[in-house]
Amino acid sequence: MSGHSKWANIKYRKESQDRKRSNLFSKLIKEIALQARSGEPDPNLNPGLAQAVERARAANLPKDNIERAIKRAAGGEGGVTYEEFTYEGYASDGVAVLVRIVTDNRNRAAASIRHVFTKHGGNLASAGSVAWLFERRGLITLEGVPEGTDHDELLMSLIEAGAQEIEEEGTTIQVYCAPTDLASLSAKIRALGATVTGAQSTMVPKSTVRVDGHAAEKVLKLINELDDNEDVQEVFANFDIPDEVLAKIG
Repeated sequence: MSGHSKWANIKYRKESQDRKRSNLFSKLIKEIALQARSGEPDPNLNPGLAQAVERARAANLPKDNIERAIKRAAGGEGGVTYEEFTYEGYASDGVAVLVRIVTDNRNRAAASIRHVFTKHGGNLASAGSVAWLFERRGLITLEGVPEGTDHDELLMSLIEAGAQEIEEEGTTIQVYCAPTDLASLSAKIRALGATVTGAQSTMVPKSTVRVDGHAAEKVLKLINELDDNEDVQEVFANFDIPDEVLAKIG
């Protein structure tokens, strides 16, 4: 899920404190399987798989689970065929929402996504009406400057390693890059001694919509329910919600 110029109020409080971690792991494994089946089962030869593996590593998915998912997909095990597509829509106050679906049942996914939008005062939109508001970028999140490392030197090293843009919020550092550079830049950052807490190819909003009060609550309920849906792989939104409102909502 994403939105907000400060990375969705720091990724909506780190994905609402990594809620339902088992659900997250399930989605990461599904993404790895999808990418491994759609191309070479070798991350060095398959950029999509490399990005999926890097995101899984940053989320602390065990290495054995990653390797097992790749082997199963490469061997055609499991007997499940996934489809990938995107829904576009709007939440309260005109907040743009992109929903990336990976499912083995298109009809089930379509019905459930439509229900969630309607339930929380949103509506689905035609293809292309929302997508243009976002751009695909790689995002790597670091927590703090490594001990014994000068802050300015770290930032310069990040730029030399290929960072296109760097944003800081408290102790959190967000490094933006080309999606294809995600895995290689993450490796370079780790080599600098920094701890990578997030790495993903994501959709970043070009502009944001500020929402407050009841509208903000409705937006977050819609986003959370989409995130929890078994067919939803990723949710992106361009909301800007004041930190004090996020804290009040909980």
